[in-house]
Amino acid sequence: MNVTLWIIASLLAAAFLAAGLMKTAQSKEKLSASGMTWVDSFSPGMVKTIGALEGLGAVGLILPAVLDIATVFVPLAATGLAVTMLGAVVFHLRRGETKETAPSLVLLILAVVVAWGRFGPYAF
Repeated sequence: MNVTLWIIASLLAAAFLAAGLMKTAQSKEKLSASGMTWVDSFSPGMVKTIGALEGLGAVGLILPAVLDIATVFVPLAATGLAVTMLGAVVFHLRRGETKETAPSLVLLILAVVVAWGRFGPYAF
């Protein structure tokens, strides 16, 4: 199970790091033009904040465990990312964007699994 949690955390970290870097590096207009029309509902600063939180969450999933320093940050990061994805699921459902809800829901479930495992029976 430890290996499974590492794999899930690594995949989550890669996905959230990529998404976070994209949101922080590109303008709101460019993101909207690429199909991420949800950004039109947020200010540019909020989009950058969401991206920064996703990037920090990605780092928090891996770095504390690799360095074996303050490993409690791994399940805390997973919990924070789960809350972020819960917000994304609710946001997309309220806008009637069921297609956009699926990836957020999958990431939410995976983050909950990591949080459960690292807070619970498979803590470091």
